[in-house]
Amino acid sequence: MFENVEVCVELVSPDVVLPKYSKPGDAGMDVRSTKDIHVNPGETVLVPTGLKVAIPEGYEIQVRPRSGLSLKTPMRISNSPGTIDAGYRDEICIIMTNTSLDESYEISKGDRIAQFVLQKVPHIAFKVVDSVAEIGENRGGGFGSTGKN
Repeated sequence: MFENVEVCVELVSPDVVLPKYSKPGDAGMDVRSTKDIHVNPGETVLVPTGLKVAIPEGYEIQVRPRSGLSLKTPMRISNSPGTIDAGYRDEICIIMTNTSLDESYEISKGDRIAQFVLQKVPHIAFKVVDSVAEIGENRGGGFGSTGKN
């Protein structure tokens, strides 16, 4: 059972499509572009969503890629996952990069370009210690140390 968290949303223009979950139980809501954008090879653009939100304190909206778009096109969300903080009130735009070196890509108005995932955000309370080596177990490694498989 999912907990519903109310997030107030302002539609920047009357033809904006409100994000929605495609299937029951989905974690991410599909977000759409509000304009046609030509993206040159290697270019990074801001894709407007037509949405302004008031996220409750203690939450963030993460902007994540859509798997089909990542698989079938050269378009990538440049700062994935992106974070929309609770205090942000301007229009949400998605930072997208065309990773192709020789082909342009066309984003059309209404295209599903990303997903929104609502997450709770606990704050870190750092505690300075003399050494972390004696706390828990050091698994070691990192940066691919467990091999390719």
